[in-house]
Amino acid sequence: MGEIVGAGLLAHVPTIVLPEETRLELNEGKEITLVTGLNQLREEVFERDDYDTVVVLDSHWATTVEFVATAQHRRAGLFTSEELPRGMCRMPYDYPGDPELAHNIARFADKHGTWITAIEDDYLPVYYATINLWKFLGEGLPDKRWVTIGVCQTGDMEDHLRLGRALADGIAATPGRRVLLIASGALSHTFWPLRQLREHESSDPAHIFTPEARAADLERIAWFKEGRHDKVLDTMDEFWKYKPEARFFHYLMMAGALGEQACTATARQYGEYENSIGTGQVHLWFDRPADGWTGAGLPA
Repeated sequence: MGEIVGAGLLAHVPTIVLPEETRLELNEGKEITLVTGLNQLREEVFERDDYDTVVVLDSHWATTVEFVATAQHRRAGLFTSEELPRGMCRMPYDYPGDPELAHNIARFADKHGTWITAIEDDYLPVYYATINLWKFLGEGLPDKRWVTIGVCQTGDMEDHLRLGRALADGIAATPGRRVLLIASGALSHTFWPLRQLREHESSDPAHIFTPEARAADLERIAWFKEGRHDKVLDTMDEFWKYKPEARFFHYLMMAGALGEQACTATARQYGEYENSIGTGQVHLWFDRPADGWTGAGLPA
């Protein structure tokens, strides 16, 4: 039986993969703590031997008629971002996938009233919400498998929770698998307009698009640290006013896999809460509690 042994809500902003001198130039001579936080997370979590597969819930990959899980035996190539090709250009990547797990996740679609397909096409695009985090957390660890699942742009909150439930069942059905989940994406997510954004490139949270969005982000960070996933889920209507990235679907998929409102895992923060041209960014890591994600063993 497979199990989820850790999970994180992690930021993937393009600035983390820029050269250090460029990062310092954009951030008033200081390193952004999203970089130092990922370095610390790698040392404390991803360099351990107690997991074998990482599943990234990618807020940048939007499908339309179904959820898709990558099922290639290996993914390798050079990545250039269509969004920011100057800053993310010809980045090499090479990592094994986990076809068995991807197909097992898809097997549980009907049980949970959703649609999931495992795709083995080697030409399937990759996105920087996966690649940027792999560069920090996976590169140089050649035995760790990585699988990506995209959000579905026609889905709603319930659809993404259902994906998470199927994900948990697929992991449980894969013998011996020990999995880390990454919900790759931001909190509030409104960019400054083009003619203004260069005035707001510092990581200082004072540059978050509105004080109200900053307050909403900080409220949820506090709830995560208290293990109050129920409060986060029960106030999604309120949070959507601040346009969380991908409608926070990356987190909702993770929550569906961890027991939803019953999840009691508390967050450990790596680095500071920071701005990225108006958007709220943070790294939060959840270790599996000793008594399970819901305080009563693993979710069914």
